[in-house]
Amino acid sequence: MRIATFNVNSITARLPRLLAWLESSGTDVLCVQEAKCTAEQFPVGALKELGYESAVHADGRWNGVAVVSRVGLEDVVKGLPGGPEYGGVQEPRAVSATCGPVRVWSVYVPNGREVDHEHYTYKLAWLEALRGAVAEDAASGRPFAVLGDYNIAPTDDDVWDPSSFEGMTHVTGPERAALAGLRETGLSDVVPRPLKYDHPFTYWDYRQLCFPKNRGMRIDLVYGNEPFAAAVRDGYVDREERKGKGASDHAPVVVDLDL
Repeated sequence: MRIATFNVNSITARLPRLLAWLESSGTDVLCVQEAKCTAEQFPVGALKELGYESAVHADGRWNGVAVVSRVGLEDVVKGLPGGPEYGGVQEPRAVSATCGPVRVWSVYVPNGREVDHEHYTYKLAWLEALRGAVAEDAASGRPFAVLGDYNIAPTDDDVWDPSSFEGMTHVTGPERAALAGLRETGLSDVVPRPLKYDHPFTYWDYRQLCFPKNRGMRIDLVYGNEPFAAAVRDGYVDREERKGKGASDHAPVVVDLDL
């Protein structure tokens, strides 16, 4: 089984590329973030023509997540149970589903904006709620993973220049401690250091030639429980999909499982 996570940065803008990538990559389950559309606007029909079912949680603003599967889609849960609100609403940042023998969550962790911003406090509260929500599945005997854009670089090796991020979100101690809290539930980073590139980043800003200069960050992660991690046979960042006209500013992260 091939499972991937991909922050598409608007599924409407990226749809032709996404459909082509699904066909060429042979992906069975895709976790989507930053759909930037309503649930009604999500391209369920186009994906169905390729053999995929869709579980969508989106409201048309800057967020929106989905699980897209061609190996079954059951027990869908939309939203983060017990998650905090921001601006008076619980944003559509999480959706979970069972796809064949595997249960997955697609998550789009809040950005945090600035360390002294209320969005940063919201981010930490959201991560704490995520930890509680996934604990039971993480400890189960069924393969389980939380995939998505975590908006956190786990270590200094996961940013192109640590000195450029001093005092900024994505690299702070509390954020990295929140990732450690997820690991304490029984999850681990199953694609820690892909070997194809010295710096296997997953995100590069559109500005200042960041992608050609490889000034990136590894913030799109796959955290799996022990049965999931034991089944992993390969994992990589599909950097090629970040190239060319109309690309997202993120690259897909792909994991192959032997189940």
